[in-house]
Amino acid sequence: MTNKIKDNTVQVVFVSLLLDLLAFTMILPLLPALLDYYKEIEKNQGIYFKILYYIQNTRKFFDAPDKINTVLYGGFLGSMYSFLQFLSSPIVGALSDIYGRKPLMICCLIGIALSYLLWAFSCNFAIFVLARFIGGISKGNINLSMAIISDVTSPKTRGKAMVNIFCFQALIGIAFSIGFVVGPMIGAFFAWTFSDNRKEAWYIIPAVFAFFLATSDLCFIVYYLKESLPQKYRSSNLISGVSGIIMYINPIDLFQFNGVSGLSLQDKKNLKTLGYAYFIYLFIYSGLEFTLTFLTHYLFKFTSMQQGWMFLGIGLIMAILQGSWIRTIPSNKTKFIAELGLWLIIPAFICIGLANDILTLSIGLCLFAISTAMVVTCMMTLVTHIGPDYQKGAITGVFRSLGALARACGPIVASSAFWCIGSKATYLIGAIFLVLPPVILQMMKSF
Repeated sequence: MTNKIKDNTVQVVFVSLLLDLLAFTMILPLLPALLDYYKEIEKNQGIYFKILYYIQNTRKFFDAPDKINTVLYGGFLGSMYSFLQFLSSPIVGALSDIYGRKPLMICCLIGIALSYLLWAFSCNFAIFVLARFIGGISKGNINLSMAIISDVTSPKTRGKAMVNIFCFQALIGIAFSIGFVVGPMIGAFFAWTFSDNRKEAWYIIPAVFAFFLATSDLCFIVYYLKESLPQKYRSSNLISGVSGIIMYINPIDLFQFNGVSGLSLQDKKNLKTLGYAYFIYLFIYSGLEFTLTFLTHYLFKFTSMQQGWMFLGIGLIMAILQGSWIRTIPSNKTKFIAELGLWLIIPAFICIGLANDILTLSIGLCLFAISTAMVVTCMMTLVTHIGPDYQKGAITGVFRSLGALARACGPIVASSAFWCIGSKATYLIGAIFLVLPPVILQMMKSF
């Protein structure tokens, strides 16, 4: 593959990721209002109220307020989506090793487009849940994008991409920053603009636009993406592929890094330490992050448009930091910056949890954005410093799976706590447990 084709492939994957993330993030500021909408229209019928019947019985025991029942629904949907992504990504990756990257990428994008189309026609909660189910199980395109760029990028090139991090990590970081700046604002803007004309189905326009972005992404990939995995490099053994899948979905194998070979004792110890710190951090972080829209919706009465502005502010801070300061951090300072970011998230969640006014909330959100920009990028950079070059892909794959598992568990646990004991206690307890990741990371030997 020539250098020109390689460069074109990287550009195509970046555009595809950006389109996908713009569509994906559009729903973020809309979710609390969406769940309230389904509660109103189903009128004691359908799956929403069948689930609510069991929730109400439990609610009496915990004395939880009735108005925040939707937090539990949101936590369930968030964890279901991430758990399906956690399961499907290794399967899609293994199949792409046999049948090629492009056919599997097309299948994923078809599923994602279908999920948005179902969302547009989700006249009841059951169809909306089905849409999220299909979207989650089709979300293997992110890992496929990483695999494609890994196919066309030499190890030497990958090391220069961003503070010694792989090239695909830099691309995904940039795409996520842009996606989280623009996507939520698009969704909130459409919902706000057409709410007067479509009071009974105000979500249709955002859903249709997400479907348009997804189909554009699909067409773009069909016409412009070149197959990155030649036939001669493809696996022909489905059994070995299945065994590899198990390594990426079995939590014991993940935490022990059993899928990685050729590690020294010190490298394995460092990886385990980093893995535990990363999982605990992301488990708590993803849960509290997920409930943030519900906190602002119920406590501060934020509209979908105000939620969009909130995500815009967070995304801009992250994008500015990642595009300037984070990129210039020397390799020998990466661990220190990661630890600093981990400590910084604690006062961020304390401020958010205790906030009774917009100023305190804004301070917490600002600290949240700064910490987020620092932690994940620096921790993934630390991963690339450990182990032999030929095992870098396996090591980062395990870390992505640990992250996906954490995101699958975090939302439902945090949402349940939010529902049972309230937002203040949930955020304060989360902040206390977030002391663990930086303490664990300090145990890792510097290099």
